Amino acid sequence: MPPESRLRRGVSAIAGSTAFLAVAPRIFPPLDRFIYRLTGGRILASQMVLPTLVLTTTGHKSGEPRTVPLATLPDGDSYLVVGSNFGRPNHPGWTTNLLQHPRASVTFRGSTSAVVASLLTDEEKAEVWSRLTAFWPSYDRYVERSHRDLRVFRLTPVGQPG
Repeated sequence: MPPESRLRRGVSAIAGSTAFLAVAPRIFPPLDRFIYRLTGGRILASQMVLPTLVLTTTGHKSGEPRTVPLATLPDGDSYLVVGSNFGRPNHPGWTTNLLQHPRASVTFRGSTSAVVASLLTDEEKAEVWSRLTAFWPSYDRYVERSHRDLRVFRLTPVGQPG
C-alpha cells in the first residue's frame, strides 16, 4: 500500500474522534494557509492525505475575497466539496458565501480557474454520497455529530457543462 493510502487510512480512522474534532479546525486550515503562502501556492499539508483545492469566494457580508483549503473529490471536469465543518453544528462560512455568490475561483494542483458553484439537490447528493464517503468515511460521522444535512457543492469551471 502506498504511503499516502496508509496516511489517509490512519487520519480517517481518527478523524471522527472527539479529540480530533476539538483540535483539527484550529490547526489544519491555518496550517494549510501558512504552508500555501510559504510555498507560493505549490503545497498544502492536507494534500498528503486527500486531494485538496483552494477555494476563493466572495464574503456574503463583507464582499471581500475569502480563501479556504478544502478536501475535494474531482468529478470529471468539476470538483465536489462538502461543507462538513469537521462535524461542528453550523455550516461553514464558505458555504453561505457560495449560496450568495456562486462565482468563485479554485486552485487545484497549481492551476487556477473560475468556477460556478451549485448546491446539489437531495437527489444529486444521494447519487454521489457513497463515493464521497468512500473517499472520506468521516463524512457520515460528521452528519451524526452535527445533526445537520451537510451541504455538498459541485464547482464547475466556467465554460464547462454543469
